[in-house]
Amino acid sequence: QVQLVESGGGLVQPGGSLRLSCAASGNILSINVMNWYRQAPGKERELVARIISGGGTSYADSVKGRFIISRDNAKNTVFLQMNSLKPEDTAVYYCKAALTTIATMTRNVYWGQGTQVTVSS
Repeated sequence: QVQLVESGGGLVQPGGSLRLSCAASGNILSINVMNWYRQAPGKERELVARIISGGGTSYADSVKGRFIISRDNAKNTVFLQMNSLKPEDTAVYYCKAALTTIATMTRNVYWGQGTQVTVSS
């Protein structure tokens, strides 16, 4: 059974930094794409950053130049370094992965449970 577990959220002052982690576990054969989404109260979930297996990345315009996504393929883990945080970055951050398991040999999408990030003075 595949699990995605996020960590690293918390309360930070405007201008501060946080680093989120998402570790995938289970009988994983390969991970294609790993993503970070966020959902603020009363708003739709939005894509924040994406990293593909080859290392290519893309970002939402609202976080370009401030957030950096990276991955450790050996540990099936994706990171989100968040710098120069703003109050509008406050949201629950979710990890999403498109991966293939040894058991099914098919690619499916999995979500983590989310971690709260609050930017406030």
